[in-house]
Amino acid sequence: MTGRRGITAGLATAGLALSAFTVPAAPASAAPPPADPLTLAATASDQATSLSALRSSADEAFHRVGTTAGGGGLYYSAYERTYRGLRVVGGDAVVVADGTGRVRDTTAADTAPLSVATIATLDATRAADTARRQLTTVDGVAKPDLVVLAGKQPKLAYEVVVTGRTAKAPSSLHVFVDAATGAVLQQRDDWKSEAGDREAGTTAAAPLAAGNSFYAGSVSIDTTGSGSSFSMRDPGRPGISCGREGGSVFTGPDDSWGNGNGTDLETACVDVLYSVQTEWNMLRDWLGRNGINGTGGGYPASVGLDDVNAGWDGRSTHFGHSSDNQRQASSMDVVGHEFGHGIFQTTPGGAGGSIENGGMNESTGDIFGALTEAYANNPKDRPDYEVGEGVNLDGQGPIRYMYNPSLVRDPNCYSTSLPPEVHAAAGPQNHWFYLLAEGSAPVGKPASPTCNGSSVTGIGIQKAGKIFYNALLKKTSSWNHRAARKATLETALALYPDSCAEFTTVKAAWDAVSVPAATGEPTSCGTTTPPTDCAAVSNGTDVAIPDAGATVASSLTVAGCARAASASTRVEVHIVHTYVGDLVLDLVAPDGTAYRLKNSSNDSADNIDTTYTVNASTEAANGTWQLRARDVARADTGRLDSWTLTV
Repeated sequence: MTGRRGITAGLATAGLALSAFTVPAAPASAAPPPADPLTLAATASDQATSLSALRSSADEAFHRVGTTAGGGGLYYSAYERTYRGLRVVGGDAVVVADGTGRVRDTTAADTAPLSVATIATLDATRAADTARRQLTTVDGVAKPDLVVLAGKQPKLAYEVVVTGRTAKAPSSLHVFVDAATGAVLQQRDDWKSEAGDREAGTTAAAPLAAGNSFYAGSVSIDTTGSGSSFSMRDPGRPGISCGREGGSVFTGPDDSWGNGNGTDLETACVDVLYSVQTEWNMLRDWLGRNGINGTGGGYPASVGLDDVNAGWDGRSTHFGHSSDNQRQASSMDVVGHEFGHGIFQTTPGGAGGSIENGGMNESTGDIFGALTEAYANNPKDRPDYEVGEGVNLDGQGPIRYMYNPSLVRDPNCYSTSLPPEVHAAAGPQNHWFYLLAEGSAPVGKPASPTCNGSSVTGIGIQKAGKIFYNALLKKTSSWNHRAARKATLETALALYPDSCAEFTTVKAAWDAVSVPAATGEPTSCGTTTPPTDCAAVSNGTDVAIPDAGATVASSLTVAGCARAASASTRVEVHIVHTYVGDLVLDLVAPDGTAYRLKNSSNDSADNIDTTYTVNASTEAANGTWQLRARDVARADTGRLDSWTLTV
C-alpha cells in the first residue's frame, strides 16, 4: 500500500479483510431469494452501456422513472435526462431488457448534444406574462420552471403551464419561453378533444350495480356503497369515478343507476363507467397492462361539459353532448378514446408537441376505443372501426373512419405534409391499424383501400393491439410514424419469435399507408429472429495483468452465428486485482473496433465480477474477439481470470 491510496483506502481494505474472516457463512436455507425478473431487468437497464453512451458530457444524467412489463418476457424502463441538475424536456430514453437481466435495445428522443447556459437572463415573471398571453381566457398560471428544451437547437427555457380556454375549448397549455430572449419556443396542450376543426360539410368489489345506459342497454357496473348510500366510484379500480362537470361524484339511495335517456347525465355516467371498466379489463386481459396509467390507477370522469365535444385534460376526462343536445358524448368508442390519451401520456415519452406526434396521440385514442369495443362485443353497440357513430356529434355521422380516413377528408396515406390539425393527422396510423387487424378485404367488414395497391391479410385485432401497445412502451417524446414502424416491427419479432406472419403483416400494413422504412429497422423475419446458434463463448485461461505495464489481451472466437452482433452484446468479466480503479478494459471486435467497457477511476475496491453491455450491432458476430486490459498506475497487480461473450 502506497501513500497515494491514503488512510481511507487502507481502512477499507482492512475492513474487507476483517469481514472475510469474522463473519460466518450463512446457512443455505438463509440465502436471499433470487431477484425477480422486473428487478433484474430494471437493474440491467440502469447499468446499460447504451444508456451511458447517450450522454454527451458529464453534465448529463439519466434517472429511471418507471419500469413496465410488456409481452414476450420484456421489460421497458423509461428514463428522464437532467443537464446540470435541470430537467431536460425532450431528452428521454427507453431501455428494453429481459427478465434475465439482458439489455435488448435502447431508444432515445432525437436531440442535438446539450451545451447551454443554465442561468436565465429573462426574469421568471416576464416568462409567466408571455405565457399568459397565449390563451384567450386565463384561469391560472403555474410557477415557471427552468428547464432545458432539447431538440435540433437545445435552449434554456421556462416551462409555464397556463389553464383556461382557447376560443373553442378548455386548455391546459404548456408554454416554453426562451430564458434569454423571451420568445415562445414551443407549446403543448394537455387538453385533447374528441373532434377537431373541420371544413363545413384489484380491491374486492361490491356486487355489480344495475346500470341503464343509453348506448349499451342494460349493463352491470362496479360502484361503491351499501345499505342506502351508494356512489359512482369504482371500488376496485383506483381513481375511476364519474360525476357532474364541475360537481361531485353521483350518489344515490340504491345501486340502480340511470334511466336510459340520452339527455340524462346519470345515464351518461353509466355509459362512462361501463366503458372505462371494460377498457381496464381489456388492458389487463389482452395486453397485460395494470390500469389506465400502467401502475394500477385511473382517472376521474365528468359528464355535462357544455360543449359539442369530449376531452382529456391530462388528469381527467370530460364528456359533452351532440350538437342537437339529444345525446351525451359518452359512447364506448369515445370513452375509450379519451382514456386512451391517458395511456399515451403515461407510456414512455409522454405526449409530444408536434402535429405528427399529436395525430398519433389521437390515433392511439381511436385504437384503444376500437379495442375496447371489440373486447366488450356488446350486441347493442357492436364493435366497428368508426369513431363516434352513435353520438353523431355534429349530425354528419362518424367523425373518423379508421378503415378509410378519406371518407371525412383525412389522409389515408402518410406524407411529410400532414394536415395541420391533429385529428386529421390521425388518419395514416388509424388506417395502418385497421389493415394490420382486419386486412384490406376482410369478410363481413369494410374494405380498406391501400396506398400502394397491395393486398393485406389481417392478423386479428387482439394481436394487432398487443403489437401496438408493446411498441408504445418504446415511445420517446420525438415519436413519429417511422419510429412507430420500427418499434412495431421489433415488437412483432419479440412477441411472436416462432412465426413470421405477424412481422410480415406489420411491415405490409406500414408499406400500404406509405410510411417509409426507418433506419435500423428489422428487414425480414428470417434474418432478425434471434437464432439459437449464437451461444455464449468463454475463455477461462488466466492472463497476468502487470503493474503499470503494457496492454494484455485474451481472445475467443465466435463461429456459426447466423446474424450480426446485437445492440446488447454482453461481456461478463472476472478479474482478480487490487484497486480496480487502476484498470482500463476494452472489447475489441473482429474488425479491430474497440468498445470501452471501463475507464480508470478512484475505485479502491478489489476484483471485478461484472457484466458489461455494449451496442455492437454494426459488427459481424463471427470472428475473433479480444478483451484487452491495462493497469495504468503503480502499486497493484492481478490477473484476468475468465470472460464470457454473448453477442
